[in-house]
Amino acid sequence: MLIKALKVEDIERFKQAMAKEDCIELEGTVVETLPNTMFRVELENGHIVTAHISGKMRKNYIRILTGDKVTVEMTPYDLTKGRIKFRNK
Repeated sequence: MLIKALKVEDIERFKQAMAKEDCIELEGTVVETLPNTMFRVELENGHIVTAHISGKMRKNYIRILTGDKVTVEMTPYDLTKGRIKFRNK
């Protein structure tokens, strides 16, 4: 019983540590299209990141082309990769 209690606590601690609110959202422009629905995005601050499409965008068949303005969601742990969350008009 004590082992199960520790495992549940570990799971709860992990859920709190990696909450979605920890993500950084930045605006950027798609510079290059890469294989496997990956894109090279230049952020407003000049940094270039590699980003993939979010699941909802993939599910709804939202197309992204070079030159599109996008919102990129990044984790603070790896600032070279991101997820394209929204395509701006």
